[in-house]
Amino acid sequence: MPKSSIKASSVDVGVDVVIVGAGFSGLYLLHQLRKQGFSTRCFERGDGVGGTWYWNRYPGARCDVESMQYSYGFDDKLQQEWNWPEKFSGHADIRAYADHVADRFGLREHIDFETEVCAAHYDEGLRLWRIETSAGEKVSARHFVMAGGCISTAQIPKFEGLADYTGKTYHTGRWPHEPVSFAGLRVAVIGTGSSAIQAIPVIAEEAAHLTVFQRQANFTIPSRNHPMTADYANSWKSGYAEKREEMRYMPNGVLRELNDKSALEASEEERLATYEERWRMGGSGFLGAFNDILTNREANDTMAEFVRDKIRQTVKDPVTAELLCPKTHPIGTKRLCVDSGYFETYNRDNVDLVNISQTPIERLTPDGLMVNGRGFTLDAIVFATGFDAMTGTLFNVDIRGRAGLELKSKWAAGPRTYLGLMTESFPNLFMITGPGSPSVKSNMITSIEQHVDLVADTIIHMRDQGLAVIEPEHSAEDEWVDHVQEVAYKTLFPQANSWYMGTNIPGKPRLFMPYIAGVGRYRRICEEVVGEGYKGFRFEAEQALAAE
Repeated sequence: MPKSSIKASSVDVGVDVVIVGAGFSGLYLLHQLRKQGFSTRCFERGDGVGGTWYWNRYPGARCDVESMQYSYGFDDKLQQEWNWPEKFSGHADIRAYADHVADRFGLREHIDFETEVCAAHYDEGLRLWRIETSAGEKVSARHFVMAGGCISTAQIPKFEGLADYTGKTYHTGRWPHEPVSFAGLRVAVIGTGSSAIQAIPVIAEEAAHLTVFQRQANFTIPSRNHPMTADYANSWKSGYAEKREEMRYMPNGVLRELNDKSALEASEEERLATYEERWRMGGSGFLGAFNDILTNREANDTMAEFVRDKIRQTVKDPVTAELLCPKTHPIGTKRLCVDSGYFETYNRDNVDLVNISQTPIERLTPDGLMVNGRGFTLDAIVFATGFDAMTGTLFNVDIRGRAGLELKSKWAAGPRTYLGLMTESFPNLFMITGPGSPSVKSNMITSIEQHVDLVADTIIHMRDQGLAVIEPEHSAEDEWVDHVQEVAYKTLFPQANSWYMGTNIPGKPRLFMPYIAGVGRYRRICEEVVGEGYKGFRFEAEQALAAE
């Protein structure tokens, strides 16, 4: 295999750093690097900033982390001036925030919009990355940073007959930017994951009829969303610095009340009272009711049955209620959803639930789809079928490291990283919240800020010390990969067929991709690595480059 198919003579522009993506990772990294005097190029395939929230505009889309915490903490003036309208922000408000950040810090003019990075090949002779874009431009860079997000590559199942279907089709992760009306239409939603659980109640209010096709039932907790109050916002703004610092060492990068007591040590009366109180509070903090929910199946079963009883109490039809009761995985081991009236929606006369766990969708037809020999006539189909998470966006770019090694080939049996930050044989390639870091099992902005700061500080360190190359040591990477799996298998997470394990993508290797030991523990490990002279990394000096 050739070392690079991007010829050196065709490279036109050289910069210190190329960044892929203008979501919350790319925006903050661009700000940090430009502030330090580095030359940059940032490429974004959309025509605006916001990353995940640029694409996720489906009905009901909103964040499941509280607004006051799902925001940047690097600039106090930004924290103080921005006002969130709701406890849990909707997609439009999050995009407005991203736009504000881009404009406030003058970042937009430094981003190439509607431009994808197609290939990035490492030139060992010159120790730089050669990058090619969808616009045909070729750029060289010392450092290459993938900041494209963990859940940004939409997954559409390859249904037979899809090309023959004549109605409208949508994917929750690629929603149109113009308004979509379902008024008077017969609509299907395929999937009952997080995006479906948010979209279904809103679509049901508008559609003439909604049919939900469910493969696996999911646990979801009421959000109890409400307009932001001045008192609550001020309680954060008056002490943001202290709260942010505490968040950075919390298990999920979120400030919430944790109960350091086993569910099995509590009496049944105490357990039920605790669950009831958390249910009334709403939000994913429900999982913090006891300290062993995610490590002890017996403890987990007590919480799971409490939620199943809530479903049975809410959904009037007992058959439908039982279908909506998750029984295939422990609660919390798939993404715990946060909803607004999800289960109540199934009490509407215009909503039906179809179980496809045993009899999958056979095919699409020109006017709908078929399940178990039964035809459904549909004017529109919404695919809420998720993403090729963690690795999909990385694999969308033809990334090749030393000796032309393809990233896809190296990761054929699953992602291999050191700290979820870098991978051996790919020098100066950084991944923001990559596989093997807390990433999707955390408040993403908390983890993004930590990773961006680490990457920026590392590039500054290399400049100051005259270092040309950083790369993980093979042994350090092996130890980290083993550690990530060892920690995961001490929990209940591997018992679920989840996208954390890659099970939603046919042929994808099955292993737990995020680092589950916690944001605080991970941060301390990174601090130790840097404090010990970047333990587990090796550097090459600028002088050696000049000599060659």
